[in-house]
Amino acid sequence: MKTASPRYALRRADLDGAACPVPPECADAATVLLDHRAHGTTPTRQVFDAEVEEDGRVGVAWPEDVHVGVLVAVTWQPARRQIVLRTVPLDEPLKVDGVAYFHEYDPLTVTHEFRPANSNRGKVLDAVRKYGRVFDDGSAVFPEGDLVRRAGLGKGARGTFLLRNAVEQLIREGYVTRVAGSLDAGGRPSFPPGDGAEAVPMLFYAPLIEPAARPDEPAEHDPSNRHEHWVAGFIRKLQPGTRPSPRALALHRQAIDNGQFPDEPLAPGFTFVKKHHRNG
Repeated sequence: MKTASPRYALRRADLDGAACPVPPECADAATVLLDHRAHGTTPTRQVFDAEVEEDGRVGVAWPEDVHVGVLVAVTWQPARRQIVLRTVPLDEPLKVDGVAYFHEYDPLTVTHEFRPANSNRGKVLDAVRKYGRVFDDGSAVFPEGDLVRRAGLGKGARGTFLLRNAVEQLIREGYVTRVAGSLDAGGRPSFPPGDGAEAVPMLFYAPLIEPAARPDEPAEHDPSNRHEHWVAGFIRKLQPGTRPSPRALALHRQAIDNGQFPDEPLAPGFTFVKKHHRNG
C-alpha cells in the first residue's frame, strides 16, 4: 500500500549533498526510484540503493536539469521497501533569472536559496533575497536602511560608497526597484505599505521570468550574439498554489492604463511580469 505523497522543495544542501528529505516511515527503505522526465520530456527511471541518514535524508544522484527549488513528490511503498521520488514537468519551461526550469518549483525556495556572485552587487542581492520578506511568487522586499548591517560591505565612507554603487547597479540592471513600504508590529517589511503606517524606503526584488527553450528546440536568440535589450511585459502562468503579488497587480493595471493590454483582470493562476531591461 502506498502512503500519501508529500512534496519537498529541494534546497542547495540537497543538491550539493546528493540527497532528498524523506518521511520517518521510510527509515528501513531498501531502494530509491527516481521517476523523472529529462528536460520535462524524456521519461527516465533510476534506481539507487537506499541508506536513510540520521538527518532524515536519502542519497540520490540528481540529474543536471534539477535545480534549487524543484518540487519532488515522495511516495513510500512499504511492501517493496521502496521510496519513489517524482518530479512534475512544467507545461512550458521557464527561465528564472537565467536558470532554465523544466519542472514545477517553489518560488520562495528559489529566492531564499540564491547563491550570490562574489561581488558587491551579489552581496546586496543576497541580503534582499535571504533576509527580506519573500512573497508566494518569489518576489521580496527589504528595508534599504538595513543593507549596511546585512550586505557586509563595511562601514564608514568607503562602505557607503560601495553600497550605493552596488544598489544603483542592481537598479540599472532591473533586478531591484525602490519602493515605499512599511514595517508591521513585529518589524517585518510590508509592501504595499500598511494603512496609516510610516513609509519606509525599501528595495523590491522580482525574479526575471522568461520562456525557455528545451535542448532540442532552437533558441529564440543566438547566445553568441547577445546584447542589451528590453524585454516587454507579459502575462505568465504561476506555480500551483501561488497568486500574483500586489505589485504585479498594480503593474498589470498600469500596463492596461497605458494601452498595452486589454482592460481585463488577470485570470486565476496567472501573474504579470513588468517590462524590464536585461544585459546580454
